[in-house]
Amino acid sequence: MSRLWITGYRSYELGIFKNNDPKKTVIDKVIKDNLSQEIMDGVDWIITGGQLGIEQWSVEVANQLKTEYPDEFKTSVMLPFQRFGEQWNDDNKMSLQKCIQDSDFSASVSNEPYKSPIQLKAYQKFMLTHTDKALLIYDLDYEGKTKYDYNQIKQYSDHNDYDLRMIDFDDLQEAATEYENSRKNFEE
Repeated sequence: MSRLWITGYRSYELGIFKNNDPKKTVIDKVIKDNLSQEIMDGVDWIITGGQLGIEQWSVEVANQLKTEYPDEFKTSVMLPFQRFGEQWNDDNKMSLQKCIQDSDFSASVSNEPYKSPIQLKAYQKFMLTHTDKALLIYDLDYEGKTKYDYNQIKQYSDHNDYDLRMIDFDDLQEAATEYENSRKNFEE
């Protein structure tokens, strides 16, 4: 069994506020290409959180990939605590509920509502000890909330057999250029 933790920027950190944003189209393609490769390499579970952005988009993309790889992998959405996202606006709450419903498994690491940052540390520890590797869409030169996950993953991988793969802004720019070129070629 091989389990992949995927996380990264929140949608607002990328300036993406609508599903039809061209940046999201490129990110979805990057996620699809990377998850496809991971599945072909034997990943059985794609595990993520419920944050708006990379985490929720990963579940969307993974569900699209189930038509290509129907019996080869499952998805899990793990939440750090009970009532996660409760303070979000209605659209974001609905997005989280859809993400959870579309996954094969979902649970909260803590059985209590948010009380302290200790729950977030426990969530990171859970994710590290229940996955074999991580894929981060994150650039060290442009900090965001993912820096906390990155730091824990890096520290953990220094002492454990745990692979970390990162997709940074240069990778995303390259993907955007390829996407634009393929669109132009298709239109010609």
